[in-house]
Amino acid sequence: MAEVTVRYWAGARDAAGRDDERLAATSVQALLAELCARPGPLAEVVRRSSVLVDGLVVRDDLELLDGQTVEVLPPFAGG
Repeated sequence: MAEVTVRYWAGARDAAGRDDERLAATSVQALLAELCARPGPLAEVVRRSSVLVDGLVVRDDLELLDGQTVEVLPPFAGG
C-alpha cells in the first residue's frame, strides 16, 4: 500500500474541508472509492472531478507509489 498526498482544488477543497491530506491506497480507483465512501458532499464532487497523478491526467486505474501526489480537480465554470 502506497502513502500519497491528496490535494483538493476549488469545490473539492470545500467538500473535503481541507487543502490536502496523506492517505494510503493501492491504486487510484481504491483511493477514489475510499473518498466516495466518506459521508458528506465529497463523494459527488469526486465523481465529477478529473484526477491527476504527479501532474498527469489519469483516465484508467493506476497503481500508486509512495510519495506520489494525487490531485482532485473539479470542473470549473467561466473563463
